Amino acid sequence: MKKIKFFLIPILILIILRIFFATEFGENIEHKAQDVLFMIRGTKKISNDIVIVDIGDDTFNALNEQWPFPRQYYVKLIKNLEKAGAKQIIFDIEFTEKSDIQSDEMLAETAAKYGNVIFAGKIINILKDNYIKQQILPPIEPIIQKGLNWGTVNISTDNDGFVRRYELFQKRGEKTKYSIGVLSFAFLHKNPYWKKEIHDNRRYFAVRDNSIPKVTYKSTLINYYGPAGTFKTYDFANVIDDSTFTLPELDLDIFDDYLEDQVFKNKIVLVGVAAIEFHDSHHTPFFIESKKLTTGVEIHANFIEMVLNRDYLKEFSYLKFFIIFLISAFVLFVLDANVKPTISILINFLLFCGNFILAFLLFKNKNIIIPILELPLLIIVIYIIGLIFQYIKTVQERIFIKKAFGHYIAPDLVNELIKDPKKLEYGGIQKEISILFCDICSFTTYTESHFPKETVSILREYLTAMVEVVQKNKGTIDKFVGDELIAIFGSPVELEDHAYWACKTALEMREKLSELKNKWESERKDPFNMGIGINSGMVTIGNLGSEQIFDYTAIGDNVNLGARLESLTREYETTNNIIISKKTFLLEKERLIANYIDSVKVKGKTETTEIYELIGLKKELSKEQSDIIKQTSLK
Repeated sequence: MKKIKFFLIPILILIILRIFFATEFGENIEHKAQDVLFMIRGTKKISNDIVIVDIGDDTFNALNEQWPFPRQYYVKLIKNLEKAGAKQIIFDIEFTEKSDIQSDEMLAETAAKYGNVIFAGKIINILKDNYIKQQILPPIEPIIQKGLNWGTVNISTDNDGFVRRYELFQKRGEKTKYSIGVLSFAFLHKNPYWKKEIHDNRRYFAVRDNSIPKVTYKSTLINYYGPAGTFKTYDFANVIDDSTFTLPELDLDIFDDYLEDQVFKNKIVLVGVAAIEFHDSHHTPFFIESKKLTTGVEIHANFIEMVLNRDYLKEFSYLKFFIIFLISAFVLFVLDANVKPTISILINFLLFCGNFILAFLLFKNKNIIIPILELPLLIIVIYIIGLIFQYIKTVQERIFIKKAFGHYIAPDLVNELIKDPKKLEYGGIQKEISILFCDICSFTTYTESHFPKETVSILREYLTAMVEVVQKNKGTIDKFVGDELIAIFGSPVELEDHAYWACKTALEMREKLSELKNKWESERKDPFNMGIGINSGMVTIGNLGSEQIFDYTAIGDNVNLGARLESLTREYETTNNIIISKKTFLLEKERLIANYIDSVKVKGKTETTEIYELIGLKKELSKEQSDIIKQTSLK
């Protein structure tokens, strides 16, 4: 179940984030983040192959004319630009409304004469019979009759009203009308059969060997070169103001200066409207910083510049991103749920910052756009979920520790284990401890001569009292084996003077048993005696149970020796029935009072082991008692 959880949760998070970023709000904030890349990168160097002639407020003031302007103005514009050596003239002005026949014919004839003029049209949606239908708005009839070139100028916006994509073409039924930007590039090759060189598939729109990556079936991302005003712009009135044309207010024949300076020579000239009342000004990524709207004609200029330079923006393969995203989700989930919070914060912070740095470097150096906010949001969500899992894990560990040790060790030791649960991880370690074995003497005989209920009652009272003594002295109950009690000192919580605490516990257990004996005698219950053995040394200790059952215990020769010492209390007559090993005595000889008893050979060992009778603790004996003991067989 745990393995399934580690697979399902990251996948579930991934699905939720994908759904979120597919919503309008999610798309908008991702687009805003990508817009920031343009601002950080700043303005890119342009080729100077493109210039703009705009009709703005200054134009209206200079000409003192109402819209629409007379066709003669555009005829004059075309002638002057041709005289100035313009490579191409592209109108982002829709000549869809008829003027007088003579003027319309003159405009079409002038454009036909030079052959490098592209006019504008649109495909619009209209509501008819409760259905939305598309309708073509072509230029005026003389332009169509003369077979002059015209392209669409449709501009599409994202949900937030920003223009980030360029419409390559428009379709109405089987008919395809290409944009003025596509026509501009196609006609630069001067191939009358340019349409045969167009190849369109799901991923690319190609003209000859120039492949434009698509983001929708008919659009590409615009690699904006800068904010509004990036391209060199000239006022419409100034371009038609030559020696043969008189401006009503201030006639300076400015075009003659343009002609002399060759400002239009070999240039692609786009003609559009900049006046705000024409509603052809748009939000682009640079608006956030510059606060300037970009005109439609400038958007077309950015596209043409991008195509000429083959400087396309490419979206990172979503399949690759999904794989990276999925792997990141798994790795982050495992890390956040298992490593320390400080390490987790550091890793997440580095990934968080690294994502933005990588996104900018790919954008600046490779023109690749990757999702910017999805990975950081994934990091945040998984980090929060990781914290929740760590909290749940901590609570579970605390509950487990309290259940596993609450009845066996003192509450303060339980709290220490809660602070550092790693001490209870599966597996054993080599560690020096002291281990105490306490067993009731002749308990089998005792049980045979008493009723089970009486035996259980007195055994429960006895073991409860002994456990209290062990816990009070920083010991851990290893296990109960029938009437035998085994206690560990020095693990799982560190205890430098473990031998001292084991011996102190044994002495207090003797005192407690004496109190119980007096109580039992007053209750007319038969008392019993006990033997205690203590050994100190290196053991293998830890969680040595199975995967299903936790068992914190110690194993090894020194454990076996402790058990053997307890059994020797039946063979040797001692005052307290407490036998300790030489190692235990030497560890705390400055604080222990003990008598040497014998050297014994333990089963399975060839060398002998010195054993001692524990008398007491030096600080608890009077001076006279200590002197008497020292004069005896103390070694």
